[in-house]
Amino acid sequence: MAALEESFPRGGSRKIHKSEKSHQPSVEHGNLFDISIEEESTKRKKNQNGPAKTKKLKIEKREKAKSVKEKFEILSVESLCKGMRILGCVKEVNELELVIGLPNGLQGFVQVTEICDAYTQKLNEQVAQEEPLKDLLRLPELFSLGMLVRCVVSSVSITEQGKKSVKLSLNPRNVNRVLSAEALKPGMLLTGTVSSLEDHGYLVDIGVEGTRAFLPQQKAQEYIRQKNKGAKLKVGQYLNCIIEEMKGNGGVVGLSIEQSEISTAIATQEQNWNLNNLLPGLVLQAQVQKVRACVLCVHPRTRAVRLSLRPIFLQPGRPLTRLSCQHLGAVLQDVPVQGFFNKAGATFRLKDGALAYARLSHLSDSKNGFRPEAFKPGNTHKCRIIDYSQMDELALLSLRTSVIEAQYLKYHDIKTGAVIKGTVMTIKPFGMLVKVGEQMRGLVPAMHLADIPMKNPEKKYHVGDEVKCRVLLCDPEAKKLILTLKKTLVTSKLPVITCYEDAKPGLQTHGAILRVKDYGCIVKFYNDVQGLVPKHELSDQHIPDPEKVFYVGQVVKVAVLNCEPSRERMLLSFKLLSDPERKNGSVERRQKSKKAISVGQLVDVKILEKTKDGLHVAVLPHNIPAFLPTPHLSDHVTNGPLLYHWLQAGDTLHRVLCLSQSEKQVLLCRKPALVSAVEDGQVPKSFSEIQPGMLLVGFVKSIKDYGVFVQFPSGLSGLAPKAIMSDKFVTNPSDHFVEGQTVVVKVTKVDEEKQRMLVSLRLSDCRLGSSSSTSLLLLSQCLEELHGVRSLMGSQDSVLIQTLAKMTPGMVLDLVVQEVLEDGSVVLSGGPVPDLVLRASRYHRAGQEVEAGQKRKAVILHVDMLELEVHVSLLKELVNRKARKLKKGRKYQATVQHLEESFALASLVETGHLVAFSLASHLNDTFRFDSEKLQVGQGVCLVLKTTEPGVTGLLLAVVGPAAQRVLRQTRKDSETVDDDEEGDPALVTGLRRQHTLALGDTVTGTVKSVKPTHVVVTLEGGLVGCIHASHILDDVVEGSMPTATLKVGQSVTARVIGGRDVKTSKFLPISHPRFIRTIPELSIRPSELEQGHTALDTYSASPGEKIEHYQAGQTVTCFLKKYNVVKKWLEVDIAPDIRGRIPLLLASLSFKVLKHPDKKFQIGQALRATVVGPDSSRAFLCLSLIGPHKLEKGEVAMGRVVKVTPHKGLTVAFPFGRTGTVSVFHMSDSYSETPLEDFMPQKVVRCYVLSTADHMLTLSLRLSRTNPETKSKVEDPEIDSMQDVKAGQLLRGYVQSIEPSGVLLGLGPSVVGLAQFSHVSQSSPPKKDLYRKYLPEGRLLTAKVLRLNHNKNLVELSFLPTDTGRPDVLSVSPELPLQKQEERAKAKERDRKEESQQRKEKKNPKGQKEGKLPNKEQTEVKRLGKRERQDSEGVRERVNKRQKKANLLEEDDSGVEVYYREGEEEIEETKVLLRGMLPKPAEVPRLRLSSGFLWDVGLDSLTPALPPRGESSDSEEDEKPHQAMHKKKSKKERELEKQQSEKELSRIEEALMDPRRQPGSADDFDRLVLSSPNSSILWLQYMAFHLQATEIEKARAVAERALKTISFREEQEKLNVWVALLNLENMYGSPESLSKVFERAVQYNEPLKVFLHLADIYAKSEKFQEAGELYNRMLKRFRQEKAVWVKYGAFLLRRSQAGACRRVLQRALECLPTKEHMDVITKFAQLEFQLGDAERAKAIFENMLSTYPKRTDVWSVFIDLTIKHSSQKEIRDLFERVIHLSLAPKKMKFFFKRYLDYEKQHGTEKDVLAVKAKALEYVEAKSSVLED
Repeated sequence: MAALEESFPRGGSRKIHKSEKSHQPSVEHGNLFDISIEEESTKRKKNQNGPAKTKKLKIEKREKAKSVKEKFEILSVESLCKGMRILGCVKEVNELELVIGLPNGLQGFVQVTEICDAYTQKLNEQVAQEEPLKDLLRLPELFSLGMLVRCVVSSVSITEQGKKSVKLSLNPRNVNRVLSAEALKPGMLLTGTVSSLEDHGYLVDIGVEGTRAFLPQQKAQEYIRQKNKGAKLKVGQYLNCIIEEMKGNGGVVGLSIEQSEISTAIATQEQNWNLNNLLPGLVLQAQVQKVRACVLCVHPRTRAVRLSLRPIFLQPGRPLTRLSCQHLGAVLQDVPVQGFFNKAGATFRLKDGALAYARLSHLSDSKNGFRPEAFKPGNTHKCRIIDYSQMDELALLSLRTSVIEAQYLKYHDIKTGAVIKGTVMTIKPFGMLVKVGEQMRGLVPAMHLADIPMKNPEKKYHVGDEVKCRVLLCDPEAKKLILTLKKTLVTSKLPVITCYEDAKPGLQTHGAILRVKDYGCIVKFYNDVQGLVPKHELSDQHIPDPEKVFYVGQVVKVAVLNCEPSRERMLLSFKLLSDPERKNGSVERRQKSKKAISVGQLVDVKILEKTKDGLHVAVLPHNIPAFLPTPHLSDHVTNGPLLYHWLQAGDTLHRVLCLSQSEKQVLLCRKPALVSAVEDGQVPKSFSEIQPGMLLVGFVKSIKDYGVFVQFPSGLSGLAPKAIMSDKFVTNPSDHFVEGQTVVVKVTKVDEEKQRMLVSLRLSDCRLGSSSSTSLLLLSQCLEELHGVRSLMGSQDSVLIQTLAKMTPGMVLDLVVQEVLEDGSVVLSGGPVPDLVLRASRYHRAGQEVEAGQKRKAVILHVDMLELEVHVSLLKELVNRKARKLKKGRKYQATVQHLEESFALASLVETGHLVAFSLASHLNDTFRFDSEKLQVGQGVCLVLKTTEPGVTGLLLAVVGPAAQRVLRQTRKDSETVDDDEEGDPALVTGLRRQHTLALGDTVTGTVKSVKPTHVVVTLEGGLVGCIHASHILDDVVEGSMPTATLKVGQSVTARVIGGRDVKTSKFLPISHPRFIRTIPELSIRPSELEQGHTALDTYSASPGEKIEHYQAGQTVTCFLKKYNVVKKWLEVDIAPDIRGRIPLLLASLSFKVLKHPDKKFQIGQALRATVVGPDSSRAFLCLSLIGPHKLEKGEVAMGRVVKVTPHKGLTVAFPFGRTGTVSVFHMSDSYSETPLEDFMPQKVVRCYVLSTADHMLTLSLRLSRTNPETKSKVEDPEIDSMQDVKAGQLLRGYVQSIEPSGVLLGLGPSVVGLAQFSHVSQSSPPKKDLYRKYLPEGRLLTAKVLRLNHNKNLVELSFLPTDTGRPDVLSVSPELPLQKQEERAKAKERDRKEESQQRKEKKNPKGQKEGKLPNKEQTEVKRLGKRERQDSEGVRERVNKRQKKANLLEEDDSGVEVYYREGEEEIEETKVLLRGMLPKPAEVPRLRLSSGFLWDVGLDSLTPALPPRGESSDSEEDEKPHQAMHKKKSKKERELEKQQSEKELSRIEEALMDPRRQPGSADDFDRLVLSSPNSSILWLQYMAFHLQATEIEKARAVAERALKTISFREEQEKLNVWVALLNLENMYGSPESLSKVFERAVQYNEPLKVFLHLADIYAKSEKFQEAGELYNRMLKRFRQEKAVWVKYGAFLLRRSQAGACRRVLQRALECLPTKEHMDVITKFAQLEFQLGDAERAKAIFENMLSTYPKRTDVWSVFIDLTIKHSSQKEIRDLFERVIHLSLAPKKMKFFFKRYLDYEKQHGTEKDVLAVKAKALEYVEAKSSVLED
């Protein structure tokens, strides 16, 4: 201390708390180390046991020093600013952020993306590949607690709670931003992060631009060993580095991280540090006295530097050691104040002498309650230690009462299983957030909000409520707190299981079911501890399906059977009865109950208690416990809950039926219908008593998707399948029946063996009598039960309930109006009881103007005994009833006034009396379509059954015919919006508000969101409405999106047309009780806003009723909703409540569209479709986009292949079940060898319907049928009958079979030809069976028609080459020698026998087996056999010979070389030789060609006629035979050979010179382009040749050759090649390659032409977006070219964008010169005629001609277009106008001639004479003018 006091003498300044020293030199001195006497400086030093003291040097300018001192206040959040460089320590490490402790107890946050750029890049890679990277470390692995880091303040923001949050960055790019490459010096201490790992070290990111920092491996060894546990450094690792060497003026820097160098590093003057680049964490020599100080932070603007003298900071790279305080969370009494600092806080002295600090915000509970005078030194306060500042080594205190009294301060304080209190913060779909402390909050999952699942938790819990929870899980490290609000768990006194070690066998505790499986239930406890309850431990009874008994989230009491903590497995049981006495007692009770009561017995019971499902009762007189479910209290579904509500414990019920008995309980029933059936003995006891046709009374036991199970009093049950459940169409059985409902069934089928029966619930099967008598009986029973409820209410103590019990419908009361609600209803009071509140709906207000305080007379309609509400009416006709005598059985007209579930109240029109009538005519009659449901205000016809009101106050009646119902008035009640339409989040807001909208009301609102199919609108009062795409415009253009016309924020005026139910998405009528829970459906169509409205059809509940109005063939506008990929159809909306489907095959006739329908059709797009009919379920309209789908003869349709039958054809399926067949003769216009090869099931094909005579359609796939516009060449015509065949005709067909008489060849689907064997081939096979081998079924052959045999309906054919000009059909088989050749061979065989034998031995020197020849010899057989047979085809044969020879010479390794000789003798010799070598058929397999032999090879494959020279055989022995043959040739033979060679060459030259010859190979094309190098057509054909073989690169190479070869003068030819290359890149290339070709083409050609060609290419390939962008470029670059404007206009019109086209015309007129205007307008008018609106085109022409009437060119164009697109009357009217113009005679002559030509072509003789008369009249008139 003495040394410190010498350095810093006492006195002269006040005490300052902080440990930092601040240094502010004068601005003139930029160098930090220049010492000046006039320099002001302040130093603060932190004492380890006391506050820091500062001493200011006495200098001359005290005032200036004072301002400096004020500048250096204690560091606070307010003094932090963006860009401040500050030193901090790692306080907390999370997965995605670091918590950094700053000086003075502050803290900031560093996000994971602010570590360094390389680490962020790695994170992005990990996210992209969706799996963790091996070399990427998590933040907890990169940073340790207490590590000192240099930070930069990124931002200081204010959170939602109003607190300031400091965001920091560790990125070296931000921290070292103040440094540059030139400023770097050796010895500098910097921080950086590892950016990559190299072979000999690491690249370190130090954030200095233009500098690469490298850390050698040897310099990192010590750090890796000591600090990194021997592991290599990883990307993102934070390092303190020292610059050791520099190269290239700071371009490359060598680093070192050795701890010995870093801990002693000092910032010196040589390192060029100054106030502009000073960094926190640097240790430097400070002045005052030479001491070492550490820079804490640097202000970016004022350049104020704060220093610290704490020794721990003077050794860089060392982490802080003390990280926490041992008394954290302790509450301290009477802690004295040490010092108070304005705007900062106060210091306190703890009992152990240590200093503590409290920030200003923690000195009081609120800013207003803060009193500075209470914090004078020495004053004592009660406080709590809340945190510890590692940077200051100070405990942080809080004096706030809420903090001191908080149950928990940190997550570590909360123990699992503890019961804690919290405050509700917010309620989300996934659960509820609860605040349990100052900085702590927990989550209550949705499953744990209550013991039972809650649908609307917001009704029970509200924000700010205090709740009592129990901790399910607490993870302090992850700050995760899971709570439960299940009352059973919170209040449970049983032991808590928080780990598997706690689970001891026999322990009983509470848990919640996590999952229900077939094998049992999984129960979850605390801390994620789980156990299994096996299926056999679920209950004493067998439970076949646990999912029906238990549910997820159910709280259960379990007993532990066994637990294995090491394996984390626990076995549990729901069987808790371990006491044998209790078990025996229960068994005795069961036996007693069985003896005392039997099934079917009627008993009296006494109510013991009420549960949520029913009543627990005691059967008298033995008090046997039993259970009476709520649905079994009444035959009426609505009366059950009512009776349950008013029955109390102690009440006695009589005549209760025993339904069933089990070991657990006795089940009772009080349904009058079942009780009556048992008394009458109508209940069968067993299956043997049940017969089909019996009518039985029972109740619904359970409801499934496939039907309803009905149980009878005897315990038997039956199934009512969906098909016989109702006379109406059943979509969902739950809509028709509810569990527990009383029903009457008719037995339809009984299976005694399986103890099963099927029953019918249809009204038509189950009538018990007349509907009127049944209806009256049900009504009387219902009203009697309601009267019984009134009796129960009368026994209550409450005066209000007793008064309600005495009220009956029809009573007139004098009431006072309390208020008028927003929905138009009126609340009244003033009845017999002051507290009684009565309500009149908007309808029953009757349009009267009422105000609060007015007195009104009202009549009671109904008393709701469950909600304790009284419904009254102010209608005068009800209040002032007329006293008239009523007659029983007479029909009266009535108006519905009130609706209940089972009955309705109406008032007679004549008198005003209230009448009740039943809505059901049968126990099973519980379902109504919306169209059948009544509405308040609707007129009905009633038949009176009573004329005097009974105890109920109502007359009784039955309803008359439904046809006599009249909708008299439709006043609407209010509605509410519950949810969005189809999940639209924009409809969530304002859903709980009620609105007062009625159908037809006009509303205004603001567009909230725009979707493709609908628009969400916010209405007044916060309501939300929806506008469907079909209710936006009156005239919708096909292809447009109506919703795009509206923008978010736009104000709209709309009309209400309906209301959509949120849960069912159905539109409800206004009388529906849930109508107040609907979303208003709006319309902004101008026609509906101006002329009235059309409400949606909400009374047809069945979709089939709504779509009946649409007829097949009708055209409708629909809007695409989505494309169903699985079902392959387009789902569309015709209207909000009418939906349709477009099967994909009916969407287009284009294969491209069907392959990618999502590219053609957009969601929300308007489509013009044709109605095909309703679908099978009648829920949707089936539509078509390709016209009516009738599949009549001549129609083209798309189908899908379902079956491929070999050699026969295809079976094709169409939508809606139609199928057809395609013959193999109708696959194509040109037959092929494998016509069915490209077809497979599910392939889409375009078909033409040939016939519909049979149930199977007859189809054709010929292009000439399906697309006749292409005018494709028909090589093989259709042959449907003998009339299509002519003698001498060449036809192709498919072999059908080989018959004894010849070969059958199919020529058409029903035409067959026969070729006798003599007309099949010139060769004759040894066996006829070989014909089947070489002429298999399905082989394609060419035949000539010899004659027609009409008697046998047969066509006689010939396959001979002499008839067809084709090769012999059997010539490919070498074992079939020609007949003539055989004869010649036999004649000379004897003479050549010896010589052939010798040659055979020589040619087979290695002992090869006879009959096997090398490939070349096999080919030679073919050549020689073919030679003499048909010399006319010699050229083609020799071509094949050389082709084959060339292949064989390359492939054959036998060493045998056979030369091709033309000499006659050689031919004979070789034939004899081969003849001797051929084996007999029975010996070995026949000779075969090694590969296919093509007879129609193109001329491009011809080779020279001379044999190849220079080739040598493999051995000398092989050469000897050939040498011998050469020697044997005479001079004559050589001459003959020479002549043959010359003749062969001349034939080849003639073939090559033939102009009709088509090139067939690359060599052919090369010869052609050499002869015509400037012909672009040849080059394009060359490219097409390669493209057919899908050789794209070769096609590109040909194009490039063409561009280089074609002369530069041939601009058009070159342009053609450029266009072809653009087409190629567009089809097969990428956008980049196309762009490059386009740029080159623009350079070498006229740019405008290239632009226009590319635009056409884009348009034809349907790349409309690219085409539009290109046109916009052209309009900027070639704005003076009218062709561009015209082309763009045509493009837009073809896209049905007429509005855009017209705007383009206006822009063109602004850009083009005036002289071009007329021409451009004319062009656009022509386009309108051809592609757009003809009427608009006429208007344009009329406008031009009115301005320029003498422009004959315009008149001429107008006439031409009118002739093409208008009627004859319009054309003649136009000619009449033209011939009466005042033009020059020459021009008039032109128009008269046009008129005359038109009439000659289209008119009659009379019209022609009339034109001539008018011309004569014109000439005479002109002559008279000239004479005058």
